[in-house]
Amino acid sequence: MKRALLLITLLALGISSCKSPEARRPISQKTGSFIKISAERNKKLNAEETARIQNIIQSDTTKTYIASESGFWYYYNTKVEKDTITPAFGDIVNFDYDVKDFNGNDIYSDKDIRPRDYAMDQEQLFTGLREGLKLMKPGETVTFLFPSQKAYGYYGDKNKIGTNTPVICEVTVNSIIQNQND
Repeated sequence: MKRALLLITLLALGISSCKSPEARRPISQKTGSFIKISAERNKKLNAEETARIQNIIQSDTTKTYIASESGFWYYYNTKVEKDTITPAFGDIVNFDYDVKDFNGNDIYSDKDIRPRDYAMDQEQLFTGLREGLKLMKPGETVTFLFPSQKAYGYYGDKNKIGTNTPVICEVTVNSIIQNQND
């Protein structure tokens, strides 16, 4: 009798323990509201920065500004008219540049940064400058007006450039060494 009772108890425990575990329900359900709010905030910021850039362009009638397809504006300080190369993927570009705020105050001078070599699209460089270099020839100097999303963006450079700071960069391309691996 004890044996039958023990067998029935073990059988009942075995059957009840075969139930698969149930997933826990989340305490709160996420909606897309954060993303929507962030997108709206970014659209507003972009519109404000574009308006500031347009004001700079309208007040400076001595220069001819060009709107790039990438979302920044620029003008040539020194333009090379002869047909020379522009950098392509893997080319080594030697260039100088400085960074200023929209009031013309130096953030980084070209003495702070020093000439640097950059392997096109193979190293870290902020988006606007990377795209701007692709437009330049050796010997050219160009001044770029970058909205914050084309410059250092939300995080800044974690040093002198703060969050969502639009910048002006004067860039001189000294040389371009073409990639021989094509």
